[in-house]
Amino acid sequence: MEFADRPATRLATRLAFLVAGFGIACWAPLVPFARDRLAVDEGTLGLLLLCIGLGSVLSMLATGALTARYGSRPVIVAGGIGVAFVLPLLTIAATPLALGLALFVFGASLGSLDVAMNVHAVEVERAAGRPLMSGFHALFSVGGFAGSMFMTFLLSLHLGAFESTVLCSALMLIAMFVARPRLLRAAQAQRGPLFVTPRGVVLLIAGLTGITFLAEGALLDWSALLITGKGIVAAAQGGVGYMLFAIAMTAGRLTGDAVTARIGDRATLVWGGVVAAGGFVVLLASPFAALALAGFLLIGLGASNIVPVLFRRAGAQQVMPAALAIAAITTTGYAGILVGPAGVGFVAKALGLETAFWMLLVLLCVVPCCAALVTAAPQRRAG
Repeated sequence: MEFADRPATRLATRLAFLVAGFGIACWAPLVPFARDRLAVDEGTLGLLLLCIGLGSVLSMLATGALTARYGSRPVIVAGGIGVAFVLPLLTIAATPLALGLALFVFGASLGSLDVAMNVHAVEVERAAGRPLMSGFHALFSVGGFAGSMFMTFLLSLHLGAFESTVLCSALMLIAMFVARPRLLRAAQAQRGPLFVTPRGVVLLIAGLTGITFLAEGALLDWSALLITGKGIVAAAQGGVGYMLFAIAMTAGRLTGDAVTARIGDRATLVWGGVVAAGGFVVLLASPFAALALAGFLLIGLGASNIVPVLFRRAGAQQVMPAALAIAAITTTGYAGILVGPAGVGFVAKALGLETAFWMLLVLLCVVPCCAALVTAAPQRRAG
């Protein structure tokens, strides 16, 4: 396989992560336009939005097999182009069925891109012989900020939704055009089975990934209700908690590779889990508003590098093909984001929202407790 440790290849990997974050963020400001255009209620809209998750999960399962056989490059290119081409269609779908199908394909493109770019990132990082995964994941967060801001800016100029998405799609296509020749031609391509049942340390890594994403999804959907219900902020400022979490998450990932290189994967998982759990304690137990909000910063900083380390370990374990392992943990993580908030809602209804968040704290404590098991597994060597 061609030389993987070169600046051009790292740039291509970063562009793939950037496009993934940018693409999904461009859709978020368009949701009210879709609701008004189709004149659907919240229940129907919720079912339509579920099509993104369904498409993503199904494509993630298939992408592991495709990437294991053909390599990550063609899947990354197809996924990125798919996101760019489908995005404008979301603004002109004239019926709920048409929008549902478009959202399914949009989610499938995002899901396949997500898995393939992580497989590619594992290969590039292994060739470099030093941590790079946190920086790659930081570009996903940067893409999310850029996508939401750029789309909101275009819409605020009274540019039509279709025209706005065409401009955003053009930027994504340019990024994929730049990335394509610089991607590894056959990262992780191998002969062998197209499906292997997750087992051993991969199951553990998948579980920890699901827990981490579950906590992130709960913060996205429920943190505003928590802090407004506790009187920490007024209703109009309910989003400040997740904003602080997202800023800390991005900052933690931008510096995470240097931190991981210095202290190692095991310590990163241990201290990341401890700091994130401590952030929940501060958020839930502090009687002072400013200190409680600081808990979001601690959660974001602590959790920021847990998932990059887990992806690295999934790509380096020897129990099953790396591409299939990464597909498994990506699917589990996405399931955590989808199912987790609903689970929090059920617990909140029965026991209260604060109790549900205390349970998230307990779950997060599993991460540092299992760090030794995850990092003790035999790893593939760089080469």
